[in-house]
Amino acid sequence: MMPYPFRPVSYGVGGGYPGVSGGSMGMPGGSMGMPGGSMGMPSGMPMGTMGGAGTTPPPVPSGSAIGPGGTVIPGPPPQFEQSYIENILRMNLGKTGTFYMTYENNSQWNAKVFTGIVEAAGRDHIIIVDGTTGQRIILLTLNLDYITFNEPLNYQYPGVTGTAVPGR
Repeated sequence: MMPYPFRPVSYGVGGGYPGVSGGSMGMPGGSMGMPGGSMGMPSGMPMGTMGGAGTTPPPVPSGSAIGPGGTVIPGPPPQFEQSYIENILRMNLGKTGTFYMTYENNSQWNAKVFTGIVEAAGRDHIIIVDGTTGQRIILLTLNLDYITFNEPLNYQYPGVTGTAVPGR
């Protein structure tokens, strides 16, 4: 058997670093080198507990800020839904609109017009139903230029509630 190429080093009392006395890992106070015992727990406190053992912190609403001492800092009051095209269309489901779309770099057709009843609207798409054929069409808002309606629209801007005035 070949001897080891190095000589074992004694790390002082408790197996710590050379020249340092103390508990395991060679630091004063115990394991992991934290004062007061295991993993920095106050002496006499069993591992796995943090004062108030068995208690669950109170629920915190998503997105809330936590202040010093664990107190929840109340956020701003609830706001109206922001004015995005999909929100405006959602407020007007069931209404018939004419959707003007542009498709760049298309050799067959660059612009196309769709007329249909607004069935659904998402962040990047609008679903309409053709009133004559019943066919459902998904339009990408990326290609949307504008929309026209021949009837008043329901519209709620943040902080303002109302309906469009007919004839304006």
